[in-house]
Amino acid sequence: MQRIYEYLDGALTREDIVEIKVHLEDCPECTEQYDLECVIRTVVKRSCTEAAPENLKNSILDRIHSMKSVDV
Repeated sequence: MQRIYEYLDGALTREDIVEIKVHLEDCPECTEQYDLECVIRTVVKRSCTEAAPENLKNSILDRIHSMKSVDV
């Protein structure tokens, strides 16, 4: 699985990429794991596209500043 993660993350050399592609063509178990990981990554990307409310950053910063004032 580690090699599949590295492949999906673009962390392999060209030679390793070719090796993984060839392996995936011949190994149904790894292909299944690869496909599942692709689906998981797609779902996570979709889920993470929701933007936080505009005032959230200011609210958090205000809270931090007020906490620092109390600690002084």
